[in-house]
Amino acid sequence: MAYELPELRYSFDALEPYIDRQTMEIHYSKHHQTYITNLNKALDSYPELFEKSIEDLLINLDQIPESIRVAVRNGGGGHYNHSLFWETIGPKSDNKPSEKMNNLISDSFGSFVNFKAEFTEKATKQFGSGWGWLAQDNGGKTGTLSPPNQDTPLSSGLNPILGIDVWEHAYYLSYQNRRPDYINAFWEIINWEAVENRLRR
Repeated sequence: MAYELPELRYSFDALEPYIDRQTMEIHYSKHHQTYITNLNKALDSYPELFEKSIEDLLINLDQIPESIRVAVRNGGGGHYNHSLFWETIGPKSDNKPSEKMNNLISDSFGSFVNFKAEFTEKATKQFGSGWGWLAQDNGGKTGTLSPPNQDTPLSSGLNPILGIDVWEHAYYLSYQNRRPDYINAFWEIINWEAVENRLRR
């Protein structure tokens, strides 16, 4: 079965003033859809691959036929990354990291303040297009990384927990070249319950 856009659980204007309605609509309906379209087009040549989950495709990129590997890496990565992004943000609320989440972060970074500073720095300094990530290794330890383009932590054997899209299409209509302002706004709309649900148990 071909891959499809995941259902968005909030309206396009629900994240205002942090992310504006027009950006959300274009980002979800146009950019994310394009990644899915390109992924499906690549897989049309190998229809048996439609039986695999997007996670399986990205974890095992070395097993993807070479002729479509780059397209799956880019289109599949874009689909997976954006699906996670929509899941782990939402309308501003009093939702805060649980004690469990805080303890996990403190074990890796010393404190939540240290984590926030490191994550923000990685996302801010990502040269060109890419993502900032909090991810978990097989031992349960968390760390930050900022791969380029639509590369995903899955392909490095890591479990993505929280990601921010720092491609300009994610913020330019409201923030222009002020990426740090966009990243600061991002902290106001994180759905920490959804983030915690992504932890390896």
